[in-house]
Amino acid sequence: MVLIMKKLREWISIKTVKAPRLIVLLFVLAANIIFILVTALIISRLIPQSMDESGFLDSLFNTLMMYLGIGGIEMVIEEISGSGIALVLTCVITIVIGMVVFMYALIGYMSEVISNFITEADSSSRKLRISGHIVLLNWNTRAAEIINELLYKGIKEKVVILVSGNKDDVTADIDERLSNTIEADGIKNKLTIIVREGDSWSAKQLNDISIKHAKSVIILGNDISSADGGTEGLERGNTHTIKTLLEVAQIVAEEDSADDQKIIVEVEDDWTLQMVNTILNHKARTGNDVIVPVAVNNVLGQVFSQFSIMPELNTVYSTLLSNKGASFYTRPAGDPSTSEAEFVTKHLESHHKAIPLTVICNKDGKTNWYYMSDDEQHIFGGEPVRRNAEIQVSLNPDYEVPDKHVIILGHNSKSAAIMKGFEAFSEEWRRKDGTEVLDVVVIDGEADLARQDYYNGYPFVVKTVAAEIYENDLICGVIGEFIDAHKGDGCIMILSDDRVCADEIDNDALTYLILVQNIIHDRSADDPGFDPGNINMVVEILDPKNYDIVSNYSANHVVISDRYISKIIMQIGEKDSLFDFYSDILTYDEPGSEEDSKELYIKKASEFFSAIPEPCTAAELIRAVYQASPDDNKSIMLGYFSAGGEMVLFEGDQSVINVSLSGEEKLILFSNH
Repeated sequence: MVLIMKKLREWISIKTVKAPRLIVLLFVLAANIIFILVTALIISRLIPQSMDESGFLDSLFNTLMMYLGIGGIEMVIEEISGSGIALVLTCVITIVIGMVVFMYALIGYMSEVISNFITEADSSSRKLRISGHIVLLNWNTRAAEIINELLYKGIKEKVVILVSGNKDDVTADIDERLSNTIEADGIKNKLTIIVREGDSWSAKQLNDISIKHAKSVIILGNDISSADGGTEGLERGNTHTIKTLLEVAQIVAEEDSADDQKIIVEVEDDWTLQMVNTILNHKARTGNDVIVPVAVNNVLGQVFSQFSIMPELNTVYSTLLSNKGASFYTRPAGDPSTSEAEFVTKHLESHHKAIPLTVICNKDGKTNWYYMSDDEQHIFGGEPVRRNAEIQVSLNPDYEVPDKHVIILGHNSKSAAIMKGFEAFSEEWRRKDGTEVLDVVVIDGEADLARQDYYNGYPFVVKTVAAEIYENDLICGVIGEFIDAHKGDGCIMILSDDRVCADEIDNDALTYLILVQNIIHDRSADDPGFDPGNINMVVEILDPKNYDIVSNYSANHVVISDRYISKIIMQIGEKDSLFDFYSDILTYDEPGSEEDSKELYIKKASEFFSAIPEPCTAAELIRAVYQASPDDNKSIMLGYFSAGGEMVLFEGDQSVINVSLSGEEKLILFSNH
C-alpha cells in the first residue's frame, strides 16, 4: 500500500509539471464524484422508504439530476411526504453546490481549454494538415512582393510563412501590401496566408507546416541591413541559408514526400552560391535534383545593365515576368532531337496564339521548348496559320547597335554585377574597328568608388566622379554636361543603396532624382525645343511605397528591383525549367564564351529593316522576319513600341493584330545578336 501511494504521489508530481490541466480536471471530477456519492447516501438515509423500494441507486440518480440542475428534487420531495426539513435543506444545498462546484468549475475549465487551444494555434505549436501549398522560409523585402505577385495568378493559393522574428510585423506587412494592390487594381484576394514563428532549420517546425506536401519551398535570404555583422557579415556568407537548405532538402527527399517539389534558394554572395551548388550536386547524385539557386545580385545586376542600355526592356520584362498578360511558358520537348530551327519553323506553321522562342537542353539532358503567350493552353494543340499574303521583309545586314552612353548615380550591392553585364555587352557589340560601343560615367562617394577601385578594370568606364550626396553643385554640373552631350541616346541610371538601414532605404536615390529633374526642368525653361522625353532614366526603388513619389517626378522607367526577383522566383516555383531560360536571356554572353545565347533586344525599325515592311498582320510580320533572318542569328519579333512609347506585344491571336510601321517604332526582338 505504501508503495502504491508513493507511485501515486510521484505520478501526480510529474503530471502537475507536464500536464497541469489534466491534474485540475481529475481533481474536479474526483471532488464532484465524492460529493455526489456522499449526498446520495445522506438522502437515502433521510428517506428510509426509498431504500426499501429502489434502494441507494434511486437516491443516487435523483441526486445526480439535482446536481446537474435538470430535475430530481420533485421526486425526492414526493417520497419524503413531510419527513422533515433536513431533507429539503440537503436537496437545496446539493443544487447550490452543484451549480457552484460543478457548473462553474466545468465552465472555467472549458474556457481555459478553449483559450489555450486558440493560444496554441496562434503560437505556431499546432501541426498543419495541408498540402499543395507554397512555403516561404524567412522574411525580407522581397517576400511581400512574392505575396503580391501571387495575387495576379487569379487562382486559390495557400501560403505558409515560417519566420524567426515577430509574426505580427510580417502579418501587418502582408496586409498592407495586399490592401494596396487590391485597391489599386481591383484584384480579388484568393490567397490563404498562414504565418508561423519558428526556426527554419528545425525539423519539427518544418514538419509542422507539412513541408513534405508543399508544391514549392522558397528559402529567402537576409536583408543586408538586418544581417548579422551588416554588409560585411552578409558578404562573408549566409550560414542561415545553408543550414535551412540542408534540413529542407533532407525532409523533402523522404519517400513519403510529394513528387516534383521544388526548392528555390535566394543567394546574395559567392560563398553561399558555391555551398548551395555543392549541396545541389550531391542531391543530384542521389537522384533528388529539385534545388534551384537564384543569385539575386547577379540576376539584378545583369538586368540593370540591360535596362540602362535599352530602357524599354524594363516595360517588357515587367509584363513577361509577371502573371499579368503575356508571359513565358515552357513544356518538355515532344521530340528531344528536334533542333531549334525545326521547332520554331514547325510551330509557326501551326500556331498563331503563341510565339515559339528557343530550345534548351539542361545539364541533366532534359530538353524543353519555350514560348511567349498570354495563355499556357495556346502552346498546345494548333491549327494551320492563315495568311493573306507572303510579305517580303528586307533586313539590314550591317546592323549595329547605336553607341550607348550611361551615367550611374550611386551604388548598391549589385554594382559589380552591373559592370559585368556592361562588359559582356561591350565585348559582344564591339565595333569592327575595335572601338567601344559603350561609355559609362560613375558618380559616387569617395569610399564607395575606392571600394570598386574606381572601376579601373573596365575600359568602358570613361570617368568617375567622387562626390558625396550633399555636393549638389558638383553632381549637377556632371549630370548637366551628360544631358547636353547625349540628349537622345543617353541613359541616367540611379541606384538605391541596399546596404543602409531600413529607415534610409531609397533616400539617396530620391535625392539624386530631385537633382536630375531640376536640371531637366531648367533645360526645358531655357530651351523651348528641349524634349525631356528624350532623356532616358532608370531609377531603382527598393521600397514599393516610394513608387508614387518617383512616378510624380516623371521618371520614365522606375525599377522596383525586389519585384523582379519575386516574379522570377514565383515563375520558377511553378516550373523550374524556366530557370535555364531566364539564366540565358537575362545575361549577355561573357567574353570568350563558346555559347551563343539569345537575349531580348530593342532595335529601331528604321535601322533594323533595309526597307520598312508594308502594312500586315502580326502573324505575317513574325514569320517574315524569322525567314529573312540569317541562319546564325534568327530574330523572332515579339512586338514593338510605337513612336509615342506605347508597348504592343503580339499576344493572343496574331492574325487579327494589324501592324503598320513608320520606321520610328522600336522593335522587341528575341535573337542572338
